[in-house]
Amino acid sequence: MQPPEEKLGSFYLGAEFDPATGTRSEKAVHYDSRDLTTHAVCVGMTGSGKTGLCIGLLEEAALDRIPVLLIDPKGDMTNMLLQFPELRPEDFRPWINEDDAKRKGKTPDEFAASTSELWKNGLADWGMGPERLRLLKDAADFTIYTPGSESGMPLSILGSLKVPSGLNFEEHAETIRERISGTVTALLGLAGINADPVRSREAVLLSAIFEFFWKSGKDLDLSSLIMSVQKPPVRQIGVFDVDTFFPEKERFELAMAFNTILASPSFQSWLAGDPLDISMMLYTPEGKPRVSICYLAHLSDSERMFFVTLLLENLITWVRAQSGTSSLRALLYFDEVFGFLPPVAEPSSKRPMLTLLKQARAFGLGCVLVTQNPVDLDYKGLTNTGTWFIGKLQAERDKMRVLEGLKSAIAEAGGNGGIDYDNLISQLGNRVFLMHNVHEDRPVIFQTRWAMSYLSGPMTRPQIQMLMSDRKKRGQTSPLPEKNSGAVPAAAVRTENQPVLSATTANSGNDVPFGFSETAPGLDPALRQLYLKTMAGPETAIQELSKETGTAPQVRDARLVYEPAVLGSVSVMFSDRKYRMNEREDYLMAFQSFSGTPGSIEWKDAERLRVSNDSFLSSADCPSDGPKPVFASVPEQANSQKKIAAFGNELADWIYYNARRNIAYHQELDLFQLPGEDERDFRIRLQQASREKRDAEIDELEGKFKPRIEKLQERAQREQRELEKDEAVHASRKTQEIVGIGETVLGLFLGRKSTRAVSSAVSNRRMTANAQADVQESRETIQDIQQEIDACNDEMKKLADQISLKWERLEDGIGRVEIAPRRSDVTVNFLALAWLPFWRISYSGPAGESTFSCPAYQSGAAVS
Repeated sequence: MQPPEEKLGSFYLGAEFDPATGTRSEKAVHYDSRDLTTHAVCVGMTGSGKTGLCIGLLEEAALDRIPVLLIDPKGDMTNMLLQFPELRPEDFRPWINEDDAKRKGKTPDEFAASTSELWKNGLADWGMGPERLRLLKDAADFTIYTPGSESGMPLSILGSLKVPSGLNFEEHAETIRERISGTVTALLGLAGINADPVRSREAVLLSAIFEFFWKSGKDLDLSSLIMSVQKPPVRQIGVFDVDTFFPEKERFELAMAFNTILASPSFQSWLAGDPLDISMMLYTPEGKPRVSICYLAHLSDSERMFFVTLLLENLITWVRAQSGTSSLRALLYFDEVFGFLPPVAEPSSKRPMLTLLKQARAFGLGCVLVTQNPVDLDYKGLTNTGTWFIGKLQAERDKMRVLEGLKSAIAEAGGNGGIDYDNLISQLGNRVFLMHNVHEDRPVIFQTRWAMSYLSGPMTRPQIQMLMSDRKKRGQTSPLPEKNSGAVPAAAVRTENQPVLSATTANSGNDVPFGFSETAPGLDPALRQLYLKTMAGPETAIQELSKETGTAPQVRDARLVYEPAVLGSVSVMFSDRKYRMNEREDYLMAFQSFSGTPGSIEWKDAERLRVSNDSFLSSADCPSDGPKPVFASVPEQANSQKKIAAFGNELADWIYYNARRNIAYHQELDLFQLPGEDERDFRIRLQQASREKRDAEIDELEGKFKPRIEKLQERAQREQRELEKDEAVHASRKTQEIVGIGETVLGLFLGRKSTRAVSSAVSNRRMTANAQADVQESRETIQDIQQEIDACNDEMKKLADQISLKWERLEDGIGRVEIAPRRSDVTVNFLALAWLPFWRISYSGPAGESTFSCPAYQSGAAVS
């Protein structure tokens, strides 16, 4: 086939297929990504090729930079990480099945080479090569999460017991109570208690505990939940007191059941790892889309239900925090949904799953459900899906269930129900699927394209551990980029991780270092003095010393010393109506470079202390062991409140000229970073905005060309009807001509001569020629119209490609806007003498006795 058209928003799934002849056409099947906002279901027996189809669909989503959340109960979808752009045999070698090699009479290396050649030829047959594989590998971050195990990236469930962010009981009481109900049912299921959320005492009690804490804005964890079961924070439930409703002895048994789970060594893996944060599972800290695979094959049924319920409840909370959109924002893919959305039973996963199918489409979340047996799916779930991928089915009842659901979906969409789907489904074979899309006029039978990822089959935990080993070495996840603080550039005298090495001779024992005193200097009582709290111990300073020297020095003494600084506290208001900004930022500036001109301060040499205001004490910290702290002398220009207060105007001027708030801005989209929004979230919002702009412009383009193409198609249909008439007239004239010729020949044979017969024959010949000319003219007109239609489609495709290219990776064009404060918005709160703590380490090194100083206060923390 020809290489696929790389068009954003269009998923390349395969090519149309004729089941009657068993041949594949050259017409590629492309699927509009927006159609997934009405969800999809994929059904097919084992071996039908549905895993290959779905992996192909998810690969296209990744290429379109759509984040994907996968629930993988069997382990098939982990194959998405087996991407080998170079297609070398050694890439495939670790992942082949050696038993398959033996059955084929090959060595593992030979089998890897043949597999490499098979994949290379398969991809080439579908117009794909190494370049497209490299695009896929770079398009998204592929991660395997293994809740309850450390084989892949572990997930901590503790975040699911915390107060839902962005929701409050005043506005979202029903939503929060639904989440409480789902979480409680999942917890009880983990404890082996099959509880009705309305009638079960256990469920009602736990729900009351959750509501009490979450209404108060307090987070829960398993330990506090267990203690609250024993001693509930509520006095009565309904009209009864809590001991009457649920006696203490029986509550103790429930608490013991949860405590047994918490105390289990195997459960500790549930409490470690990345938080169960939907936003972080969909995007990296840098804003790159993620394909997050939740591998559940190692879990028991109750553990799977517990995790899936928590995941879906968190996903609902995330969805409701998004803005509405008609473009695809993210995908939830559920492989083998059997047991999680049954037609009769009510497991804890069913309600949130149905909620997503009914409500998520308005927020751009598409759901794809996959199953072998459609009879195992709730009927309401089937009828809420707009796209059906139907493969080869095993049982007649499966086909009847699919037909029943299809008819309902078609009826709701107002589509054409006259198609014989029964006959079409019966003709399907391996890797051949029927796609019914309510957004299209007709169903399509197609053969799935070759998967770019190597389909090795379900993976084991050791294989996943090998796949994710490099990620674990780099750390669980990189931290979120720090929010734009608009920090004033300052040259700090000493900063954390940048210790200063001194060549002065060290003091031995507990002797007071030269230039220091064991008591603070006596100063003017009116002078405000503050002591910065000690945040780091001497071991931190010794570690920094080791980094600085590259060796393990022999430490003789570690002494806490206080050095004076002029401390200025300033508040700055950044206000800008256009960018909807009205925020206050506080600055704590500490100046220590007193060697300049007396009576003046160069605030550009000051250090901005990123500590909270409660980090200051009224007296010095005294180490619990070791020598007492010592104090440096105070320079003359800072030894009275009057002198220090004189620096206030200089500080205000310097802040006014140097304090800036930089926000990200995108001119093309006219979007800017909102207050409190970090750059990661801004980038994610840009991606969605560009996707919506792209879809809107393509819709407008199609709307512009549609009347023109429809008019040409109507002309073509009229000409086609005219051609049929002309062909009928031509056939009739030709028959008359043949008959006339026969009559003339017969007359001559019988000896009858007639000029009339000859004239009639000539006339018939002329009319036949005219009819033939009319036929030829109609054919040429239809051909010209078709060329016009093709030209319109080519022009529309060219313009659509330009639109896609225009909005592709548009977030890379982020610029910065600098917002300066007004002079009246700079307020000096106070000036004081601050005592900054340092650890002074005396040690023996290659150069002899030396000292090393390192800040003992916390640096780099956010200013409150």
